[in-house]
Amino acid sequence: MPKSAKKPCTTQTSISRYFGGLSSSSSSSRPQCGIKPNPAEHRLSRGKLKLSSSDEDGLPSKRTKLAVKDRQVEDVQCEPRPSQGDKEAKPTLSRGGGGGGGVKGGGLCSSTLEKLKGFSCMADPFLRAIQDETKMDDSSSSSKISNTRSFVSPSFRDSHQQISNTLPGTEKEWDYETQDHKEEEDPELAATNQGFCLSKITRSAGRDGGKVAESPSDSSAPCRRSRSTYTPLEQQVMELKQQQKDVLLAVECGYKYRFFGEDAEIAAKELNITCHLDHNFMTCSIPTHRLFVHVRRLVSHGHKVGVVKQTETSALKASGTNRNALFTRQLSALYTKSTLVGEDVNPVCRVADVEERGCADVVSDPPDSFLLCISESWDKVKKQLSVGVVAVQPSTGDVLLDCFPDGPSRSELESRILRINPVEVLVPSDLSEQTSKLLLSIANASAQTDDRIRVERRDSAEFEFTSAMNTVVKFYCHTPEKDSRSLSSVASFDSPVICCLGPLIQYLQEFNLERVLRNESSFRHLSSESGGMKLSAATLRNLEILNNQTDGSVRGSLLWVLDHTRTPFGRRLLRKWVSQPLTEPQCIAERQDAVQEMMESDSITLNSIRSLLSHLPDLERGICSIYHGKSSTQEFFLICSSLSRLGLELQALLPAVQLQIRSSLLRSLLLDTPDLLAPAHGFLKVLNEKAAKLGNKTELFSDLSGFPMLQERMSQIQSVLAEIQAHRKDVRLVLKAPALDYVTVSGQEFLIEVKNSSSSIVPPDWVKISSTKTVSRYHSPFLVERYKKLQQLREQLLLDCQREWTRFLDQFGEHYHTMKRAISHLATTDCLLSLAEVAKQGNYCRMGASDNIFKGRSTFMEELTEASEIISQATERSLVILDELGRGTSTHDGIAIAYATLEYFIKDVKSFTLFVTHYPPLCELEQVYPQHVSNFHMAFLLNEPDVTTDADDGEIQPEFITFLYQLTEGAAGRSYGLNVARLADVPDPILHTASCKAQELEHMVNARRKYQKLLSALWSICDKSSLEKWLQSNS
Repeated sequence: MPKSAKKPCTTQTSISRYFGGLSSSSSSSRPQCGIKPNPAEHRLSRGKLKLSSSDEDGLPSKRTKLAVKDRQVEDVQCEPRPSQGDKEAKPTLSRGGGGGGGVKGGGLCSSTLEKLKGFSCMADPFLRAIQDETKMDDSSSSSKISNTRSFVSPSFRDSHQQISNTLPGTEKEWDYETQDHKEEEDPELAATNQGFCLSKITRSAGRDGGKVAESPSDSSAPCRRSRSTYTPLEQQVMELKQQQKDVLLAVECGYKYRFFGEDAEIAAKELNITCHLDHNFMTCSIPTHRLFVHVRRLVSHGHKVGVVKQTETSALKASGTNRNALFTRQLSALYTKSTLVGEDVNPVCRVADVEERGCADVVSDPPDSFLLCISESWDKVKKQLSVGVVAVQPSTGDVLLDCFPDGPSRSELESRILRINPVEVLVPSDLSEQTSKLLLSIANASAQTDDRIRVERRDSAEFEFTSAMNTVVKFYCHTPEKDSRSLSSVASFDSPVICCLGPLIQYLQEFNLERVLRNESSFRHLSSESGGMKLSAATLRNLEILNNQTDGSVRGSLLWVLDHTRTPFGRRLLRKWVSQPLTEPQCIAERQDAVQEMMESDSITLNSIRSLLSHLPDLERGICSIYHGKSSTQEFFLICSSLSRLGLELQALLPAVQLQIRSSLLRSLLLDTPDLLAPAHGFLKVLNEKAAKLGNKTELFSDLSGFPMLQERMSQIQSVLAEIQAHRKDVRLVLKAPALDYVTVSGQEFLIEVKNSSSSIVPPDWVKISSTKTVSRYHSPFLVERYKKLQQLREQLLLDCQREWTRFLDQFGEHYHTMKRAISHLATTDCLLSLAEVAKQGNYCRMGASDNIFKGRSTFMEELTEASEIISQATERSLVILDELGRGTSTHDGIAIAYATLEYFIKDVKSFTLFVTHYPPLCELEQVYPQHVSNFHMAFLLNEPDVTTDADDGEIQPEFITFLYQLTEGAAGRSYGLNVARLADVPDPILHTASCKAQELEHMVNARRKYQKLLSALWSICDKSSLEKWLQSNS
């Protein structure tokens, strides 16, 4: 029958529906049936059929691909017919006879059914039922519509199960990896697969007295099965995503990690990789061995990334009760900017990477990676805001805390943020608007996106004192360990600090990094009472101590000038020194003595120490990673071997240090370090260097005397290997080959290789593993059983080795504080060497002020805010530097503010003050306070103009000034700003106009002063002689 003359038909749904829409209706009738269109249906004739099972029916997640050659699937139309007693139009499925070699009944052709029969004899009842219906269709008259009831064998469930189990090439779970590659190669197949997955054909029809009737809507009926629209893996990912809604999940699937849904779109954009539709979700993937590269890139852009790993091994799973289920997966690690600690993000691919500068495409760690927690509390009685901060660096173990009052400008908080330089900030959801603006301005100050602070907002209830204290008490009362802080010492903290510590503990527990908060020696107060000078945010910013004001980077700052350190941990310590200078004279003198000796000494010992500190890995972060139990074998060996080498070489230098070094500070640093590093030698001796560098934990420990569990597992493996080797005698007798030995091909071990010409002597119960044109390879039943046992033991050994490795790291962690003190000594030595190197050079650093657009402040407002802060905090011991105070407003207001402020510092504060100004009236304060004020200016040479005044065109050239950069006593006679414009290459026409205008204004001011002077003199005349004298002098 021509397609144009097709009649309504009743389709057979007993098997077609399990191929994901094989018997679905055509696109024209599909909207009437309530079925989504499938654009891939019309390509089935040259595509592949996919056997899809329903997860809800309990069918296994397997697929079989059947090739359909030289066949066409005829379209099936569905038209609504009103059922008896039902007013609504319901879809009625009908099957019509077709011609032209079409498949009868919209089902499967006979050749396909024959192929299905070959898969399993248990499917015969099911296949016979379909064949019977096909024959019935063939015997029907072409002019008569035959309505046939669809039929499903009662044993279909069992038959389908056994068909799936016997199909060649199937796996225990969906083979997404292979399918991804096939769909990328064949877009047509990808579209077909997508259409299959989304189709929902769960209807059935019956034949009763020549009338078509709807099947009862009973979910228990064999022929009415619902089908899940999501694959098992997708359902698993959805469950994980429900628990981690704000996390980008990288899910381990075989040899790569995959992102799904919105996560995939974000990851594809950030990583510049391809994202495509697979089943129900967009997806993209990254190779397993490049996980740490891509995780670091995503984290550097401010994302929180979770790594989901398979928690089952294939051999152990095959022997378990859930061997037909999906591999179980769990979230194994979380990463943000401040929590990049662990094997997944370890950039040390090989030990040689440190020397070779390997892994160039890896996003490097910032010098500091502090996580800062902020809490605010308003005292209604004092009407004062109290701010608490706790900062922790999980990668190094440093913990900083402080509590202080602050004003609306949040200047105190800003100074601490600039000193700490956090990469991530933890704040309550109800954070004040002023603090939010401050964080935004600091985050936007950096020109690079990767440098911006990540802000994590948490439930404000966590920051309440009661909730935070409960968290703190629970944390410090349970599982106490050596050198941990006592609850009494923690409870003595100010309440704003407790309000920070509680949420911080909860947050770090999500990353398994809370252990650093237990250490007594890690806590350090930020307040000025700790012996360091307090530098305000304005000082840090305007003097460009840590960052420049151009792009916010370190280049050009004071820290950049002083930093010639050789180690990452030395660089971090120098930043602390610069941001918090010493105030104790004795400590300052000790540093100066050490630096002076390093400058003047030609000792070979100091040169040897400089060489030792070069090309070292980040030891401080390395031992902290070990302390967290997140270190890889490669990283551990690199850190431990470096510590051991340093200890041995410093030990050899001890006699020279005692004889040649005079500085007490240097002597104490160098003499104590070798003993502190001594524990590293013992841990290094236990390791197998080759296995550690390769990451092979099964052969990691060269001496198993301290690992009885591993000894027992090794013994079991050796026993099975011995049995397999002994089995060769039996194999040789059977094959009559005395010299036969096992072969290994493509990872398959203990293969018995037999020439195809001699295959007749192979016992029938042997299992063929692989073959070529000339040989075939087998496993005997004994080998099948023993090899399976061997694989299980090997995978169990991997799990045992992982447990022993974790215990080994914990043992090293017991020496963490000792090692940290040794590394601190090395960092101090590195900083002193850096200062000694800078002391031989001449460097300068500029200062100035700027506006703060992100805070909504003009330059004038910013300067007055800073001046207010300086006025409130300055003491007699302070050094105050004010530059051009009063600019940005009218001249009179500016002079008035500058004059009053300077007089306040002279009369009341009495601090040592450097006041830079261009306002001449301020120079009069020298006459008012001659004992306390002196005027100075920068010396210069004044030359005559290059071009004299031309009377015809009126052009005037500014004087030519040579700045001498020498501080000279006395006030400057006038300002020479036009000469600065000349140095800046301002065009000559503008300079000429400016010179004329300056001369005009100067004459006007001088004339006004002259008239005021004359009027003043005239007003003082009281007799005729004085008047005549005045007239004579001014005529």
